[in-house]
Amino acid sequence: MRLVVRLFISGLVAACAAVIVVQGQTIDAKLQAQLKQLFPGAQSFSPKGGEPPHFKAMAGGQTVGYAFWTTELQPLERAYDGPIRILVGMDTKGVLTNIIVVEHHEPYGDFSIDPPSFPQQFRGKDIRDPFKVGGDIDAVSRATITVTSATRAVRNSARRVARTFLTPPGATQ
Repeated sequence: MRLVVRLFISGLVAACAAVIVVQGQTIDAKLQAQLKQLFPGAQSFSPKGGEPPHFKAMAGGQTVGYAFWTTELQPLERAYDGPIRILVGMDTKGVLTNIIVVEHHEPYGDFSIDPPSFPQQFRGKDIRDPFKVGGDIDAVSRATITVTSATRAVRNSARRVARTFLTPPGATQ
């Protein structure tokens, strides 16, 4: 009986220690550099947390934006060969600051979502825009599934974050 109690207490202590480590997480240098690409003027970034999962970009003690992974907010979105992992930055007005395509396995990614022109078209885009491939997002011949999926993931994840953290235009806080 004492052994069972000791094992239980040891497990409980280990679980609490794991929670403390997760709460005190740090952002590695690579991710820090990516977040800085999304928010060049930010002085610091919070560890990832909350629901939906996000990072806060901070400047002058104020939140200036949110960064999030499309694959965490839209996990079922699939392109031609699986999910496309995109880090998205959005300011507190619902305008995308930038996106970074971090990982994918798309056979046509080298001429669709890898070139700098793909993320550039999202910079300054309002979440209320249509995000329509062939309309306000460039269509790429032979890569329709890839571009459409990436665009949908950015749009849907950004709108989800906006619904949670941003005040609608015209509303008072």
